[in-house]
Amino acid sequence: MSDVGRHRVVRPEDVAGLSADNLAARLLGKPATMARRDVSRGAEVSLLSARKFWHALGFPIVEDDDAMFTEADQMALMAVARLVREEELDESTALAMTRAFARTTDRLAVWQTQLMAEALADPALEAALDEADARGAPDLAAANAAALKLADMADSLEPLLIYAWRRHLTAAISRMLADADPQQSAQGVRRVVGFADLVNFTSLVRRMTERQLAVMVQRFEALATDIVTAHGGRVIKTVGDEILFVTIDAAPAAAVALDLVETMAEDDLLPDVRVGMAVGPVLSRLGDVFGTTVNRASRITSVAPGGGVLVDDALASALASLSGFETTALRTRTLRGIGRVTPSELRRATGGRLAARAAGGPPTRPTTTSEETP
Repeated sequence: MSDVGRHRVVRPEDVAGLSADNLAARLLGKPATMARRDVSRGAEVSLLSARKFWHALGFPIVEDDDAMFTEADQMALMAVARLVREEELDESTALAMTRAFARTTDRLAVWQTQLMAEALADPALEAALDEADARGAPDLAAANAAALKLADMADSLEPLLIYAWRRHLTAAISRMLADADPQQSAQGVRRVVGFADLVNFTSLVRRMTERQLAVMVQRFEALATDIVTAHGGRVIKTVGDEILFVTIDAAPAAAVALDLVETMAEDDLLPDVRVGMAVGPVLSRLGDVFGTTVNRASRITSVAPGGGVLVDDALASALASLSGFETTALRTRTLRGIGRVTPSELRRATGGRLAARAAGGPPTRPTTTSEETP
């Protein structure tokens, strides 16, 4: 392949040997020559267990005699069987662990192939896509280039994946230990939950091309993730025009929300965002969070103004003792599925981040105020 700026184009000789089987052999070590019966026999597990494992990985069930598997599949099945035999995990827990890996790495793989295809797309085609609707799939040259590049980079990327997993596992264990309070276990852990929602996204969808929307959503997700993590929060998930995040304490949550609305307002590519937050017990399952607190934050977001932040009364009370923030109670309203809620508007106290930036100095931290309005 030859370089064109940051892009690469595929020469005919590169494409000649490109096939799904060749790529699978490069990524998995050897071509697929084993049937499920061979894999289950080599791993010393039943055929039924082999089927369950394959299905837990997120792949469709195939015939037992189809040559769809490699030695890598057999080694993975042996590792899961070892977890059950030696680590004293029951089969359902081992399969749930497998499912967690599968769901996460599936999204990761799709994300990375899309990023690579976009990075290696022909610049002339990219320019044309700015003027017309983009297709859902990349052009053939970009797809071929991305496939070859990712296969070449897999060995270099793998240590980074393991490092990131161990780092996040360390952080998750630390949170679990900190949350291990017998008094809270029945109701769930206490978190501040926030939603950030792009304003007027539906109308933007009608006016923008698919490529323009993809660029905007990708930028929103990148900026939002950077802001949330910079304050010690976690992005739970993103759904196009919206992100769900959590923090442990009130002050970081307030900083995240205000940074989000201010950063998006300053970005020429992005529309305003609105943020709604609530604090209370949440249930954490499958990497997601559930419960009344999450629902309350979502409903509060739906009534927040563009470029504004609304919080529930419990979070407003928690922020009242902190300097740097102001909350103003708004009128009580009834939110669907939640009931009567009195949201408060959250702002920086006078002389906060934006004022300090204009003056060329660091943010000041004046005393928090709160006033009630009818």
